Amino acid sequence: MTDKNTVYLTEEGLSELKKELDDLINIKRPENIQAIKEARSLGDLSENAEYDAARNEQAQIEGRIKQLEKMLEHVSIITEVSTDKVSIGNTVAIKYVDDDEEDEYKIVGSQEADPFESKISNESPIAQALFNHKVGDIVTVDSPNGSYEVEIIDIK
Repeated sequence: MTDKNTVYLTEEGLSELKKELDDLINIKRPENIQAIKEARSLGDLSENAEYDAARNEQAQIEGRIKQLEKMLEHVSIITEVSTDKVSIGNTVAIKYVDDDEEDEYKIVGSQEADPFESKISNESPIAQALFNHKVGDIVTVDSPNGSYEVEIIDIK
């Protein structure tokens, strides 16, 4: 299955994280430092809302930089994926057994999950249920709203 410390990303996801980190370090951080300097020049720091806001933004920027750097240290790129059994990186077509409705999901690492683009996290209940199963298998998905069954109709 998957290791809790590992951050699973596609090449596209890795590129997005690196781009965000670069933006934070080279654009947002310098802008924030300038904002802090300007706010300091306004005088009394104890009643300086601009200074407080700039310091709060600084904490958010630095926290996100640390988070991104840690993720990049533990990244595992999703490359060649087998279509024999469901695993991270696959696009899986399923049919809900109860109502014959069909859906297609790409299983990605939690950092890239986007339900609006049909990208689900490898940690989601449906992905966990699908892992290591083949086309034609019917699996039970245990979700917070109860259990349901889906049939795997295609693995890409």
